[in-house]
Amino acid sequence: MKRASLLIVLVMLASMMAACGSLASVGGGDTTIKIVSSLPRTGSSKGQTDSIVNAIKQRLEEAQYKACDGKITLSYEDMDDATAAAGKWDAAQEASNANKAAGDADVMVYLGTFNSGAAKISIPILNQAGLVMISPANTYPGLTKPGKGEADEPAKYYPNGTPNYARVVPADDLQGAAAARWAQSLGATSVYVLDDTELYGKGVADVFEATAKELGLDVKAHDGIDGKASDYRALAAKIVAAAPDMVYYGGITQNNAGQLLKDIRAEGFTGKFMGPDGIYESAFIEAAGADAEGVYATFGGVPAEKLEGDAAKWYADYKAKYNAEPEVYAVYGYEAANVAVNAINTVCKKDRAAILSAVMGTKDFKGILGTWSFDANGDTSLTAMSGAEVKGGKFEFVQPIK
Repeated sequence: MKRASLLIVLVMLASMMAACGSLASVGGGDTTIKIVSSLPRTGSSKGQTDSIVNAIKQRLEEAQYKACDGKITLSYEDMDDATAAAGKWDAAQEASNANKAAGDADVMVYLGTFNSGAAKISIPILNQAGLVMISPANTYPGLTKPGKGEADEPAKYYPNGTPNYARVVPADDLQGAAAARWAQSLGATSVYVLDDTELYGKGVADVFEATAKELGLDVKAHDGIDGKASDYRALAAKIVAAAPDMVYYGGITQNNAGQLLKDIRAEGFTGKFMGPDGIYESAFIEAAGADAEGVYATFGGVPAEKLEGDAAKWYADYKAKYNAEPEVYAVYGYEAANVAVNAINTVCKKDRAAILSAVMGTKDFKGILGTWSFDANGDTSLTAMSGAEVKGGKFEFVQPIK
């Protein structure tokens, strides 16, 4: 009976350790830690996310998929949170990815998401599992910043009370405000604001609108669009009748931004058109065609070709390795993986709680974007913003914006 009881206790302890996904400090045997990413790998976002995944792999290959002097082997899984039916990220698919990662005892880091709306789905799932999440692209302020989103944000995303989410890209409370100031400097005195009704798009459009009003710009109206509409001719006629100097669109390419711009131009609007980093991609230019020429876009950081120091070396290495120009979020994909590898090397444990603590405690980190830290909310101390314009069929850097 004593032997049977002892066996039961040992089995129960082993099961508890597996469920927690933890292991005490690494010993002589090889221990595998899995890093996963969840990004839209189907649809027109694929160009952006190919760059991000390439950069993640680039960092892991530099580490030779090892950590802690070779005692830990790193593995990587590239998960798709988009569906062919949606043509973009899908809430059910993102939830499935998060649950799969949470239930895999080898997974210690979740890199993602690309879309802020997807993060809203996965953060609470991963929070309950104690699994750290590092985003290379989410910019909606309410995910981390009290008072910058809805009344119950961000607390509602952290059911266990301990934040598990950080991002290496600046948030939209900075981008939206900088965009409004840039609009004014470009000569706009009146604007018509649109958004795609998603968490990210409406969030950045709201900040843009509020700042524009503070600056004295005449905000003609603020409308949400149906991202699946066949055309926007009625809306375009309304915009032309309002006669703004600029149309500002808060949203992503995948919510029909190209068709929106085409219809606005076809109706006769000749003013300026500006959007956030959600349209700062080749997919937008392809969707809008010739009408993309002259479009302005904002972005956190600077374009890859303007990077300096270690980041410039990363850019050269990326082009040599993949024979392609990285899209704008690629450098953040590398930096997110960089933070993950650093945290694993810091704790040398296959332990979600320890790795989460190391990531969230990142301070004075010498990354390729410079020396920076996460604040108490998981936001980066980096705040640089850029403005770009489509010239000759591609986005070109115009100037830093503040």
